[in-house]
Amino acid sequence: MSEGIEKTSAGYAPGTMWSVVLAAGSTDSVVARPALQQLCSAYWYPLYGFVRRQGFNAADAEDITQSFFIGLLERNGFRGLDRAKGRFRSFLLASLRNHINNVREHNKAQKRGGGRELISLDAAAAEEKFALEPADPADTPEKIFDRQWALALLDRALARLRAEFAADGKTAHFDALQETIAGDKIAGGYAALGEKLGMTEGSIKVAVHRLRQRYREVIREEVAATTATPGDTEDELRELFAALS
Repeated sequence: MSEGIEKTSAGYAPGTMWSVVLAAGSTDSVVARPALQQLCSAYWYPLYGFVRRQGFNAADAEDITQSFFIGLLERNGFRGLDRAKGRFRSFLLASLRNHINNVREHNKAQKRGGGRELISLDAAAAEEKFALEPADPADTPEKIFDRQWALALLDRALARLRAEFAADGKTAHFDALQETIAGDKIAGGYAALGEKLGMTEGSIKVAVHRLRQRYREVIREEVAATTATPGDTEDELRELFAALS
């Protein structure tokens, strides 16, 4: 393991994954490959949706997305990346555009991987999600890609928070408090929520404040895991929240 790279039992720590990939960009690194695979696994759906919006049907979109990952991961597609231009979201979209152009040029919208899967794609769930997305003529595929990326990031942040509560044996607390993250009104107020969890109203307010604070921290950590510098992280945060507005 390279110096300064932290790896936990669950994988690479937030804030290190894309840095690991960029640091190994000039070599065929056994360290970088699993980090890149984790990132691809987390953010594959926005890519699938982008392919669908290029006119491909569901089956071809699944094949193209999977073959894109196979090429990226097996042929060290991150080699030669410039750390100064190292946003994972931008890198993936540019690489996918090139892949789609190659598919069209060679008329090969089939399973290039020979049935292999390096990334687990739940095609049925993806297509169901795709069908539910609102159609807005003003939305470009790029805008929708950014919005879906932002939503995937928020989902990851929530999943991490739930895992943290579960590790402390407080899954029920998280499930009860989760709806307070967005600042929505709670039926019956904090007093009713406290009664449900066996906590005072004051304790509930403190718990909600801490949960929201931790949620913001986790979001920042997840964004930092896909950028190369603190400046990139700040820019990415602004752009992704703008995509949700």
